[in-house]
Amino acid sequence: LRPCYLFICSFMVAAPIFGYLGDRFNRKVILSCGIFFWSIVTLLSSFISKEYFWLFVLSRGLVGIGESSYSSISPTIIGDLFTSNTRTMMLSVFYLAIPLGRDSWTRTAGLAGSSFLPRRGGAFKSKQRAGWLVPNRSYVFSSLASAAVSFATGAFGIWIPGYLFRARVVQKTAEACTKEICSSTDSMVFGAITCVTGLLGVVIGALTTRLCRQKTERADPLVCAVSMLGSAIFICLIFVVAKKSIIGAYVCIFIGETLLFLNWAITADILMFVVIPTRRATAVAFQSFTSHLLGDAGSPYLIGLISDALQQKYTTSALWRFLSLGYALMLCPFIIVLGVFLNNSSLFMYY
Repeated sequence: LRPCYLFICSFMVAAPIFGYLGDRFNRKVILSCGIFFWSIVTLLSSFISKEYFWLFVLSRGLVGIGESSYSSISPTIIGDLFTSNTRTMMLSVFYLAIPLGRDSWTRTAGLAGSSFLPRRGGAFKSKQRAGWLVPNRSYVFSSLASAAVSFATGAFGIWIPGYLFRARVVQKTAEACTKEICSSTDSMVFGAITCVTGLLGVVIGALTTRLCRQKTERADPLVCAVSMLGSAIFICLIFVVAKKSIIGAYVCIFIGETLLFLNWAITADILMFVVIPTRRATAVAFQSFTSHLLGDAGSPYLIGLISDALQQKYTTSALWRFLSLGYALMLCPFIIVLGVFLNNSSLFMYY
């Protein structure tokens, strides 16, 4: 987990710096330099041998720095180019790169697109809040709700495959594994589900928001709140059905993650609406910082800590090892429900 955590921490710390620079200096230069640095480090890290694992860990931190420049500035360019429903759709196309893997085509797209940058706020026609971020309560609440989503996705990515493997052991369809690294198909299946649900969630979120805007001006936070509540319900059902049916658990994971991923593009669109163009890069960066700090930077460790504490007295029981991890993961839907309330707060401050 060390490379993963170093990547998240370096990404989180560097994002506000690049956000500040992106609002004040040439975004084309910052974006291009970040992508070039990120790509070179990724290429060179593929030649690191296992004797220099510490160097590989360091390279993950450097990749995080390069990626933070891209992730902080790119959405603001889209926000300057488009407005209203068109902006939502374009942000959705951009965020499709997350489940597909940003290490592939987003760098190429970023290099090509950086030659055609608009002026800041070039397509800016909507209402705005105050120029700085802390007094902007819509921004603060939507960022905290985004952190709730990040908390759940971070914990799920690390622990759900292991939880499903423990379920198989309880069902006696798999042998208990005492090795540090265990062979299981659950990681591959869960990864494939996450890819598909990420794609579906972003597309469904954009289309749903577009339809709801015909009925209410507050469609964005409303769709986020409803989808998060539905996601929390299906995530709770995972821990109910997993003991009896792995297939049932996968169905609940599929629906729960799809509903959870509806928020990606919509949250970015809310930010574009409530923050003035000359502060958008800073806003995106601090939202990213908050999401990682309160979300996936600590949630896997916290879940593991709770699970270890619960199973301390019954370390030899396969059933209790399964149940203790499930009880710890139940924290995720509660955090998501907290995000629902934060989105509701944003709902009443949105205009």
